[in-house]
Amino acid sequence: MRDLRPGLGARVLALAALFAAETLIVTVLFELPGAPAGAGWLTRALSDADWWIAQALICFAAVFATFAYLRYRCELAAVSRQALGEPVRWTFAITHVAAMTAFGVLTTLVYGQKLPVGWLDLAETGWLISAGGAIVCAALAVLPWRLWTALVRATGWLWAYSAGAALAAVSAESAFQALWRPASSLTLSLVALFVRPFAADVIVQPAAHRIATPRFGVIVSGQCSGLEGIGLLLVFGAIWLVLFRDELRLPRALLLIPAGMAVLYLLNAMRIAALLLIGSAGAREIAKGGFHSQAGWLAFNTVLFGLVLTAQRLPWISTRPARRPPLAETADQTSAFLVPFLCVLAAGMISRAATGTFEWLYGLRLIAAIGALWTYRRSLRKLDWHADWLAPLAGAAVFAVWVALDRAKGATPMPPALAGAPALLRDGWLAARLLSAVITVPLVEELAFRGYIMRRLISPDFAAVDFQTRTWYSLAASSVAFGLMHGSRWIAGTIAGFIYGWLAGRRGRLGDAVVAHAATNTLLAIYILAFSQWRFW
Repeated sequence: MRDLRPGLGARVLALAALFAAETLIVTVLFELPGAPAGAGWLTRALSDADWWIAQALICFAAVFATFAYLRYRCELAAVSRQALGEPVRWTFAITHVAAMTAFGVLTTLVYGQKLPVGWLDLAETGWLISAGGAIVCAALAVLPWRLWTALVRATGWLWAYSAGAALAAVSAESAFQALWRPASSLTLSLVALFVRPFAADVIVQPAAHRIATPRFGVIVSGQCSGLEGIGLLLVFGAIWLVLFRDELRLPRALLLIPAGMAVLYLLNAMRIAALLLIGSAGAREIAKGGFHSQAGWLAFNTVLFGLVLTAQRLPWISTRPARRPPLAETADQTSAFLVPFLCVLAAGMISRAATGTFEWLYGLRLIAAIGALWTYRRSLRKLDWHADWLAPLAGAAVFAVWVALDRAKGATPMPPALAGAPALLRDGWLAARLLSAVITVPLVEELAFRGYIMRRLISPDFAAVDFQTRTWYSLAASSVAFGLMHGSRWIAGTIAGFIYGWLAGRRGRLGDAVVAHAATNTLLAIYILAFSQWRFW
């Protein structure tokens, strides 16, 4: 692979991976039930605010990274060029290890109640210093101080906006919950308005936050009020308006925020109404299960996408000059690589929302994938789909890793809903699941992660990037993204992504990665069905 010297993206990614791994190790090794008896004010304060601090840091990192990429790509590219060739500072790396060791020892002493009360204040101070020192040393190990300051200068006041947004987001939760009581009457009235055309005898009990029909009822708590989603929309929209103010017509663009909040509030009332109608129709498991958990995210993502699209495309709000490029320019090369994957994701959200404890509509994913792949078949034919003998062997190796990293022991029986279903229905579901796992899933995921993301991290003109020119950064970043998509199996997913990416670049053929991926899923399907290991599905 070319360009072995890491740029800014690879260094920040390595730092984030280090912090994530160390956080995982700390949470596994140390159980922190709370401040020990006799603890000083510092330990008590950190113990009470640890989850709040973690949420704020994660929110800050997410907001800063998102808007730095959207708004300051050119400036970050200049910093990345400066980072090339900068060596890792091993002195700081060793100091980081020493600080983390001290942090672990002091954590055991402070929270293990192994120190006399008189020593707790001193140990708490050392505990905090070691934690802060470990963070600073790790940051300086991957990037020198002058480049961190260059990064801050390149992104302007984004750090302040991100910090403010993070603090507002995590602090506003209780405030939004407090707003739920006065807003609940309006929500229940809207739900009743939406339900009455379809159901008679709607029962509204504002004091209990309950709305019901004679057959089914729901209690709408503050967590399901939609106000948290409105808060997130407010934070995202405010930062968007500040960073892209030179492309927006102010104050007209300010109308997008209350409009988005109102639409999201109405959609949440419609969600509750739909949940009530679904439960009243007899599908109580669907109402309480998949629909309840998925519909809110569908609504939030829809409104957020609409907000951004309106801000960019509506001339009354956007200052971007309207242009009508020729057809050849408007043909989006990314669609053939991303749309199949996005269609499968959307179908999965719909199928989970429309089912209860078991996803009976899994076949929607198969249909969505086939439809999208067929739509872009002419563009996809241009790719090299050949593969050699090494691809299935690599797929078998990934399968071995996947099973070896599984912590659960023993058999996991077939889900009771599927086991008790009629044979025709059960066989149909299994056929759709197998066809997806062996054919469509490898195709759509490799198109998205190896075909698009791995090459897009090298150049915006990703279609012109040969698979053999992948970099360590593009391979690692796309592999981590692939791993995170697999949730709790993210380590195995990251290793799999790395192997598939290496295969694609070995001879410059996406077909090698697809065949390896298909081999992994085929062996996994055989293992699941033959040895009753249904937890993998």
